[in-house]
Order: sequence, then structure tokens, then C-alpha cells
Amino acid sequence: MRPLTWLILMWLLSGCAQSAQERVRELSQDGVHLYRRGAYAEASEQFRAALMLSPEDPDLMYNLARCQEKLGKRGDADQLFQRVVLHRPDHLEARHAILTRLVEQGKRQEAGKLVQDWLRRSPGLAGPYIEDGWLLALDGDLDSARARFHQALELDPRNARAMNELAEIYQRLNRPDRAWVLYERSLETDPDQPAIRQKIEQLRAEGVTRPRPD
Repeated sequence: MRPLTWLILMWLLSGCAQSAQERVRELSQDGVHLYRRGAYAEASEQFRAALMLSPEDPDLMYNLARCQEKLGKRGDADQLFQRVVLHRPDHLEARHAILTRLVEQGKRQEAGKLVQDWLRRSPGLAGPYIEDGWLLALDGDLDSARARFHQALELDPRNARAMNELAEIYQRLNRPDRAWVLYERSLETDPDQPAIRQKIEQLRAEGVTRPRPD
């Protein structure tokens, strides 16, 4: 019997008073813990088990997609990212994964069209402005990218992704002092960002101080 099937069967036979929702939460938490440890196959099993109990949950689909990507199953991951967007059209992380894949495949124009369509449909959300800024930064248009990230932060002042992207722009514009402040703000919003902590430590090691007056 496959491990996943056995996992579900044991739960069904356990006579446990837990609700399906509680079990989904536990399986998801276990999956996230395993993913962070790099145990991607085991994490996949947890997310699959949770999806059997909650098959329309886009966050579970997204987490499973990330596992599949880490396991080198890019086709499966791509299909899951598309399913996420079908269930939740404004899921920023899944959309970013789709756009990243298109850029890797040399389909920059197709990626741009998707973002422009998203902007027209959801002009009040930060997500499409962030992705448009990301594409503009890839093109080397740093001023336009910076403007897009500022627009995103006007709509969602606590958006950590927008802060991080804007910080990277300031680093490329040789303003590491501004980047440092943005990374700090991002961590205040979302402390669980080890990569951003590393960037701050690097900037501190380089002697970065508070921003200079313009």
C-alpha cells in the first residue's frame, strides 16, 4: 500500500474526533516543516494527504507545486501553479512562478501580456504592479520598475515582496542605505525571511548607514 493511502486510511480508522479542517491544518504544518528541512518528497506526501481532504485549497496546491519543483518535476509543478491561479486568480506567488517559467523559456512578451491583463482586471491590488515592476527590472528599466513598486506599496504598505523588490532596485542604483531600511521594514512585516536577514547582515558588514538626504 502506498504511504499516502496508508496515511489517509489510518486517519479514517483512528476514530479521532478531529474535524477534517483540523487534520488539514496539521498535515499542512507538517508539510511546511518538512519542506524547510529539505525533505521535499516527504513534504509532498503531507500536502497530497491534505489535498485529499480539501481538494480545492489553492494554498495546498501551491505548496505541493513547490515540492514538485524542488524534486525536479517541473511539468507537474507548472500544472499545479496553473490550477492555483484558476482557483485564486490573484495568488501572487503562483503567478510569479508562472511568469518566472515563461521568462526562463524566452517568452518575455507572453509574460508581459499576462501581467498587463492582470493589471486591467485587478488595478486595486498590489500584485500586478509588483510583477510588472519585476519584469521591468529584468529589462533594465530601473526607474519604471521603481515607480511600479512604489505604486504597489501605496496599495499595500505592508507588502514584504514589494519592499524587497524595491530594495534590490536601490541596491542596483547604488543606494544601499535605502535598501537597508526597506529590508528592515520587510522583516518587521514578515520576520520569517532568512534570505533577507542575510542581506541585511551583508549590508551592515559593508558599513551601510541610514539614508543620506536627497
